[in-house]
Amino acid sequence: METDNPYAHLSDEELVKRIVATNNPLLFGKLYDRYAKMVYNKCYGFARSEDEAEDLTQDVFLQLFIKLKMFKGKSKFSTWLYSFTYNFCVNYVNRNKQRKMSDKSVPVEDSEYKFTEEVPDESLYEMKASKLKEALEMISAEDKSILLLKYQDGATIKDLVNLLELGESAVKMRLKRAKERLLEIYNTL
Repeated sequence: METDNPYAHLSDEELVKRIVATNNPLLFGKLYDRYAKMVYNKCYGFARSEDEAEDLTQDVFLQLFIKLKMFKGKSKFSTWLYSFTYNFCVNYVNRNKQRKMSDKSVPVEDSEYKFTEEVPDESLYEMKASKLKEALEMISAEDKSILLLKYQDGATIKDLVNLLELGESAVKMRLKRAKERLLEIYNTL
């Protein structure tokens, strides 16, 4: 019932300014209503279950309420929140020692090592879903997140540059390396 909502006409940025000025939890609830699904979907990409994704979503919004004043309006609020959620999830995965995977790679003699050619995007699209999910669990959180941002969420290189606060060449190199590591693990399964 948007007509019953006196804040429906407010942009995200105006709503954030009012929340920061008043610390009003009811106003924050309006922001939550607008973005809970987007945050949950991002958290679900890092979680091992729906319950864990729900817990992560609640944790993101708790931190958001505390850190909302850090939003300076240099980008759209939705972009800033996406980045905030992404960083929160990466930190969560890195902090959770039980989620760390042991290195299962096989040492290769230097003479045997050959530089791999660029992994084409098509090879990622052709992977079997269950095997791909298993492989995604075995790569680092950073690799997993950049691949999910690019291929699940449809982020462009420019989007990744802004979200990760890296240069374009660094983003392209991270994507390339993440694809190589994913393909390497996928092929061993």
